[in-house]
Amino acid sequence: MPTWKLTLEYDGAAFCGWQIQANGLSVQQAVEEALARLHDGEPVKATASGRTDAGVHARGQVVSIAPTRGLPKAAYERGLNTLLPPAVAVVHVEPAPEGFDARRWAHGKRYVYRVLNAKHPSPLRAGRTWLVHQKLELLAMRRAAKALLGEHDFSAMRASDCQAKTTVRKLRRLDVEQQGDEFVFTVEATAFLKHMVRNLVGTLVEVGMGRRDADSMPALLASGDRTRAGRTAPPQGLCLDEVFYDLAKGRPD
Repeated sequence: MPTWKLTLEYDGAAFCGWQIQANGLSVQQAVEEALARLHDGEPVKATASGRTDAGVHARGQVVSIAPTRGLPKAAYERGLNTLLPPAVAVVHVEPAPEGFDARRWAHGKRYVYRVLNAKHPSPLRAGRTWLVHQKLELLAMRRAAKALLGEHDFSAMRASDCQAKTTVRKLRRLDVEQQGDEFVFTVEATAFLKHMVRNLVGTLVEVGMGRRDADSMPALLASGDRTRAGRTAPPQGLCLDEVFYDLAKGRPD
């Protein structure tokens, strides 16, 4: 039977995160329940490129499935969407090589985080942005971001309960752009630690507020101390934008 690569879009506010949990509906549970219905009750495991936390959105979450019963591509492109809740959708389907694993074969990911820098709330953007009232300085945040690029030990930027075996990551991109009253942080790396993007944004926002020196990033990373970094930015501003693969080359080394 073929292995399939599914790309999902979802509103994270409706779920307790990607992974199945006892405290609420997860994206994984919603997807696997829909897949089981599509396959007449047969369980189908959905393996994602990585977990997203409660409240975090996705535009390009990738999932691999290897059902034991063959269905046409159209069944996943159209049929599966009729069985999923409105907050999650399959936006792209393609066959994948045998053994494809969405998590292990990923070469990198890109996240986008949006900060609304305004004096008043925006109800229409409340679920997609972090509202920060204090004026932010764009050039200072860009200067700090530049020092974070490259391969570093990001212990100071991970969650206290992060279980990663190594804390070294290669940050390939960290752009800060201003779009009207929003600041958009685009972050790309080979892989991420738990809460790494949200902690990076929280730290850069403190730089933008003038609470932290833009040139303090190297010392912060060298300390490896999470308590010296900024707050963890709230989840609703974060979106998993794209996961990168090279299916011809297969799993990265």
